[in-house]
Amino acid sequence: MEAPGVNEATDWNSVIPLIQARQRDIAARSGTETARISETTASSSVNGPARVAASLLRAEPSENLNKPTDEAGKSAAASMNDLTDAEQRTVDALSARDGEVRRHEQAHATVGGSYASAPSYTYQVGPDGKRYAIGGEVQIDVSPVPDDPAATIAKMEVVKAAALAPAEPSSADRKVASLADAQRAQAAADLTALRAAERRGEVDQRA
Repeated sequence: MEAPGVNEATDWNSVIPLIQARQRDIAARSGTETARISETTASSSVNGPARVAASLLRAEPSENLNKPTDEAGKSAAASMNDLTDAEQRTVDALSARDGEVRRHEQAHATVGGSYASAPSYTYQVGPDGKRYAIGGEVQIDVSPVPDDPAATIAKMEVVKAAALAPAEPSSADRKVASLADAQRAQAAADLTALRAAERRGEVDQRA
């Protein structure tokens, strides 16, 4: 999930048909989950039968921080004890951003529990030679529990809580929460149909 005020990297237009495909699959009770919200970097996707659907809870690098070149970073490291006022302001901004990103992503990971990955971060070297987190992500499993709508309902409640865990949920966070709501609603409908079928079976046996 990205932190508030930062542009998303996810192409959400590609998500809609995938979510629709997922809903059709669930309705058919195929047991196969194909929906996913993926970031634009393919290498960050989650694949495999165990976690075929994952949403990225992200904090993107802030556009308000100027990234130094490698040479500038090396030079800054050599003079880290002799910062100018401008460099100190940059360090202060990077330090504040680092704390914001880590709190944001850790909130997702803590509440998500076993459904969430450990946070991973994007770093920037400051004028003092230190690395600061300026972006990050947590991957969270949003696939339904196969053949168990009651367990799916419980799982989606955790997923939604994890998506909205940061003090200031971003728009991406809220989209993941909405996806969890949709999964939960489908599971609730499946559970109602299953219980109705069970009741009809009991009536037939008594007759």
